[in-house]
Amino acid sequence: MANLKEIRNRIVSIGSTMKITSAMKMVSAAKLKKAQDAITNMRPYANKLTELLQNLSGTLDGDAGSVFAEKRAVNKVLLVAITSNRGLCGAFNSNIVKETLSLAEDRYKDASVTVFTIGKKGHDSLLKTNEILANHNEIFDDLSFDHAATIAQEIMDTYAAGKFDKIDLVYNQFKNAANQIPTHEAYLPIESEATETTNNTDYIFEPSKEVIVETLIPKSLKMQLFKAIRDSYAAEHGARMTAMHKATDNAGEMKEELTLTYNKARQAAITGEILEIVGGAEALNS
Repeated sequence: MANLKEIRNRIVSIGSTMKITSAMKMVSAAKLKKAQDAITNMRPYANKLTELLQNLSGTLDGDAGSVFAEKRAVNKVLLVAITSNRGLCGAFNSNIVKETLSLAEDRYKDASVTVFTIGKKGHDSLLKTNEILANHNEIFDDLSFDHAATIAQEIMDTYAAGKFDKIDLVYNQFKNAANQIPTHEAYLPIESEATETTNNTDYIFEPSKEVIVETLIPKSLKMQLFKAIRDSYAAEHGARMTAMHKATDNAGEMKEELTLTYNKARQAAITGEILEIVGGAEALNS
């Protein structure tokens, strides 16, 4: 059994750790509320914009449309992996790394796969096994649409230049504070969906349908990436808050066990000292 001083030092150390994990939980909870409100308010707009674009693209004739809607044989694939810059958030980052590697090894095993990382943790892990086209850690220092649009334009330019035949997004979708869903989402080319409603309804477009689609595509793609980053950002704080809550609870249980061990050891030491005193007194009296 460890001596009393060692146990006491461990109790103090665990108490300090509890204060840190509890503080980190509170910070993540405060940031989560703001991030959750942002993604919740943004989703309907982003989803409707994507739906509108897909419906319009599905009604275009022949090759009319944008280079971003051009379908090609899938020989070169770019996977955009969105993770975080910081750890201490459970399996948040490792789930995206696993999902990215799984896509590269299974779905796109016959293609040349390159990775585009957003977030330091994903970059550090995927750099060991994959070719990294670019990395953007700085966006989380200034999480704005303009910054995300710059990154989206960089990705769009690689597709327009023919460097890749397909581009997918891999990120954690925010569900609630305790659940984050690893998501694989097609980014380029634009998926066209001609529904029965759009085929049977005669709309008058001003300007032309082609011009509208050409204008909507860049805006929609930038919004889609910004939504994915926002989703990942909210999911990160949810995962960190949950991880720090569990860490605080585990530290509390460990502290209780050590306190009980410390009390038992202290009682045993006191009993030993009493026995020594009694034995010494009896020896003097004999």
